[in-house]
Amino acid sequence: MKAKELRNQSNKELQKKLADSRSKLAQLSVDYRTKEVKNVREIRSLKRTIARILTIMSEQDKAQQGEQS
Repeated sequence: MKAKELRNQSNKELQKKLADSRSKLAQLSVDYRTKEVKNVREIRSLKRTIARILTIMSEQDKAQQGEQS
């Protein structure tokens, strides 16, 4: 998922996507260890998506704190 698409979403939507992505990553990790994963690159893609979501959430938090000061 592109960062531009993520920036247009609310904080609650981002938290939901983050939880979904983390649970899917956990399942893929288990499947990888049991040799049931067909697309190994999906794990890398999910890790990057999680990192993007966390980065955008942190940016939004910093922007809100800056407005309050």
